[in-house]
Amino acid sequence: MSFDPRDRELCPDGSCIGVIGPDGRCKECGKLSPLVSRDPRNVGLAEPPEPPEPPIPAAAEPDLLADEDERELCPDGSCVGLIGPDGRCSECGKPREWQPD
Repeated sequence: MSFDPRDRELCPDGSCIGVIGPDGRCKECGKLSPLVSRDPRNVGLAEPPEPPEPPIPAAAEPDLLADEDERELCPDGSCVGLIGPDGRCSECGKPREWQPD
């Protein structure tokens, strides 16, 4: 039997990288496949309720809501981190002055 990537069902959550497993749920985040939830044989099978988001502490709000112009992206284009107050990327640790080879 050969592998066919068209046989995979991607997670319905656009921000998730997972695929739907044999149980009808995403292997990464656990979301239920829309195909499974519409199947009448699966009545009662539903998404678990999402837990409420914890409140943001007042001290953290200014940092999270910082002006977009104040943020500096990591110089490595394949990284999603931001340069922190120490001059290094918060994700990969590369310095602000890093240049790709």
